Amino acid sequence: MLPVFLLGNPVFRAFLLAHGAERLGASAMTVLLGFQIYELTHNTLDLAWLGLLEAIPGISLVLYGGYIADRHSRRRIVLIATALLAVLAGGVALVSGQASQHSYDFLLVLAFLAAVVRAFGDPAASGLEAQVVPIQHLLPGIALLATVGRLADVFGPVAGGIAWAVLGPASAYSVIAALFVVSCVAMLLGVPEQAPRSPRRYEQKAAHGIAEGVRYVVSDQVLLGSMLLDLFAVFFGGATALLPVFATTILHVGPLGFGLLRSASAVGSLTAALMAGRLLPQRKAGHVLLAVIAGFGVSIVVFGLSRSLPLSLAALFVAGLCDGTSVVIRRAILRLASPEHMRGRIAAVKSVFVGSSNELGAFESGLAATLLGASAAVWSGGLITLGIVAMTAWCAPRLRQLNLVTLAQDGPATSSGRI
Repeated sequence: MLPVFLLGNPVFRAFLLAHGAERLGASAMTVLLGFQIYELTHNTLDLAWLGLLEAIPGISLVLYGGYIADRHSRRRIVLIATALLAVLAGGVALVSGQASQHSYDFLLVLAFLAAVVRAFGDPAASGLEAQVVPIQHLLPGIALLATVGRLADVFGPVAGGIAWAVLGPASAYSVIAALFVVSCVAMLLGVPEQAPRSPRRYEQKAAHGIAEGVRYVVSDQVLLGSMLLDLFAVFFGGATALLPVFATTILHVGPLGFGLLRSASAVGSLTAALMAGRLLPQRKAGHVLLAVIAGFGVSIVVFGLSRSLPLSLAALFVAGLCDGTSVVIRRAILRLASPEHMRGRIAAVKSVFVGSSNELGAFESGLAATLLGASAAVWSGGLITLGIVAMTAWCAPRLRQLNLVTLAQDGPATSSGRI
């Protein structure tokens, strides 16, 4: 059960609504842009260009976005970013009825601009979350936010596709714009400006402020270790990019089986997010984090070796369960191990890790499958993930011994220590 405080707290409810509406709109918009561009050109290379355009701001600008989030009102930045996304979605709606080179170029520009906006909005939203969720209800609050975010990521593309099919592209993007407006209104009316935080050095130049955030992460075993685990587990252990191969040539289950495979890990992640707030042993959080990522690696090995659909579905469900649990722990680490005046920059560093891991992981999976075959590429990646967990446990004892209760009581200083 969630604490009564969270259910009755109007600020948290408003933030949860704003978060869910924004994630739902963003996930739908990302998928529909790719579908629309491919429908215009029927060229898979254009999808690659779209992915590159969306990835560039997430890697190059997000660190500056974190710096801005630590110098200015995070609430105001989130409001501006969400309002700009609504304007961009409205712009896509206006050109969606056209099929020309002009509309294709315009869609690419809008996709790039949306990625730029998220590079500034995401670090601010992460910092604002830490100001809204009470520390005494940290894990249940994080679990609920993670659940809503995961549901939005799963159902956003589905809802967007249905709206496209029933109403047409222009109306579908108008609905997405309306979701961003709902997020803005919920944030504007329900989440007040937060009290002044700890003093910050406004005279710092951007380069110095960004470098300070990067140095802090690199020097902290808990932050750096958890981010590296996330990066390498996705890079080597991800199987999503190869699911079409498994569905068609290994398991021979066709499009229906492919859909089941895609949903199995999402169901596991949702289950974990719902359970973690109540069942996660906070005093053994470091051991649990290492154990669930090791469990993720074992599940990927089983999936890579499986020739049975039920076993493959079970393996992906367990992988999602482990991943969802690790998400809650890593989100708690980000909250508790980050000094208040550096939350935006530290969240931005995390975004670089997370933002690059999915694309690089898909590239690694495709390359490994070409050289080794799809099955060997997956189970060998799971074994590498297990090796990375063992290395992290050896090199980062503070992460291994992490106690979230102690970290919450004593503050970020207790997690410091060089790897």
